[in-house]
Amino acid sequence: MTRLFNDPAAFADEALEGFTAAHRRWVRPVTGGVVRATTTPAGQVAVVIGGGSGHYPAFSGLVGRGLAHGAAVGNVFASPSARQIHSVATAAHAGGGVLLMYGNYAGDVLHFGQAAERLAADGVDTRTFAVADDISSAGPEESANRRGIAGDLPVFKAAAAAAEQGLPLAEVLRVAERAGARTRSFGIAFSGCTLPGADHPLFTVPEARMAVGLGIHGEPGIGEEALPTADEAARLLVETLLEELPEDVADPAGQRAAVILNGLGSVKYEELFVVYRKVAALLGDAGVEIVDPEVGELVTSFDMAGISLTLTWLDDRLEELWRAPADTPAYRKGALDAAEPDRDRAPVTAAAQDTAVPAAPVVPAASDASRRAAATVLAALDAVSRVVDAHADELGRIDAVAGDGDHGIGMRRGSTAAHRAAHDAHGLGAGAGTVLTRAADAWADKAGGTSGALWGTILRSLGTALGDRDAPDAARVAEGVTEASAAVRRLGGAQVGDKTMVDVLVPFADALAAATAEDLPLAEAWDRAATTAAAAAVGTADLLPRRGRARPHAEKSLGTPDAGAHSLALITRAVHGALLDHH
Repeated sequence: MTRLFNDPAAFADEALEGFTAAHRRWVRPVTGGVVRATTTPAGQVAVVIGGGSGHYPAFSGLVGRGLAHGAAVGNVFASPSARQIHSVATAAHAGGGVLLMYGNYAGDVLHFGQAAERLAADGVDTRTFAVADDISSAGPEESANRRGIAGDLPVFKAAAAAAEQGLPLAEVLRVAERAGARTRSFGIAFSGCTLPGADHPLFTVPEARMAVGLGIHGEPGIGEEALPTADEAARLLVETLLEELPEDVADPAGQRAAVILNGLGSVKYEELFVVYRKVAALLGDAGVEIVDPEVGELVTSFDMAGISLTLTWLDDRLEELWRAPADTPAYRKGALDAAEPDRDRAPVTAAAQDTAVPAAPVVPAASDASRRAAATVLAALDAVSRVVDAHADELGRIDAVAGDGDHGIGMRRGSTAAHRAAHDAHGLGAGAGTVLTRAADAWADKAGGTSGALWGTILRSLGTALGDRDAPDAARVAEGVTEASAAVRRLGGAQVGDKTMVDVLVPFADALAAATAEDLPLAEAWDRAATTAAAAAVGTADLLPRRGRARPHAEKSLGTPDAGAHSLALITRAVHGALLDHH
């Protein structure tokens, strides 16, 4: 388990602070993550990677020449927010455009996509690429839905090496696509990981058994088998990967492959070497030429006892990029000339931050009626924060049935930050719309992950509808909720029946709109809609997930409601209480 921490909520920030203090030769801190401490040639494409904390050396440990130009770092097992990614990419940009790269998880897809839109609005040519290498998470016909695990490294490296060669952004993206299409990974685990501050692992494996087809966020495997010997484990990994070759590889014999045997946190290097000796022998028997193998911890999951095997099938171009030199805190290969430190953009020290005088925050002008409505909004967000805090452990347990168990943690971080931001904005005299939009940004930033993106969207949609001029009536609130429902579906792509928060949000929005159309007062209309939301949340227990991290474990989730749907239902009821108190 994770034993050394202070406040669990501060773990990711403090880990990143210590990492940058230890590796100033390679990286410098910026808001949201780190960028190279050395100069980048003008006009070079910036490869910016990122994801949640808890996977070191991914992602911050892979920043340096020959690999990433920057890394956006989210909270534990949660994607960084769009604002964090935008900040890191802006700092890393050298005039040649930006390629954003990440593992294929819903939260990362949402936040990196939003960041790409913001960068494009800034005039920065930006592309995105999601690594999807885990063959256990979807079949070949659904390869675009696969998770990104240890295959992140060879795909990141191929794109970054191409950028170092001065290729334009479109060519760097094509290299990433080629490497991604030729990369496959598969893993096994013997125990789950324990998050900082938790007293139990996210999943357990029975004695003398192993989980097969694991993720890197504490998700359980897709099945269980008897505990193997090292040679049996090697055989399972190799044979599974050789069963699925890239479309343009008919036979493994005569092919070249970059090989990564990855430890997920608590399997010792000696154990990895015992397994690798058999991996190398089996691949050799199949006629595969191994090129520059890597054995060690490269993409981890805290203290998970597990291993994964990655094969990237090489052609001449990909081999050149795989062999290219790199110099980062956690990954080094070959030799590079001495680096020139980036003296024009020196890191801001903690002392300088402490003595800096922050600019006075400014809020848009608002009417007295909107300011009075803002007091009700603040009370509602206080109720949201309190109900989430009270149910955070329960939400985590529900989420852990088929996911990674972090929903309660993320919701607590987001709702607490949203209430704090709303309180500050209200104290400055902000109207209802501004209070909600400030809360939206804070929730997205602090929670990260899918829930952070979606709740940021919900609050922003409501804030836009309410505005800062008029006193919002029931009809306007219902319009805002309806727009939030539509925006969440546009952003996340989920529909009713997919076993997500949408299964509650849509019927809630529809019920609220119908009730306000009958000219019911807002509190009464909200009460009716919240009752509908509670019933819809219970109904998700009968659904099989079709999206998100729970999808590979669909059968396990049957009989358990969706965590996001359940939390939304709890929130709608809590807000009703605030509306009654401020009627």
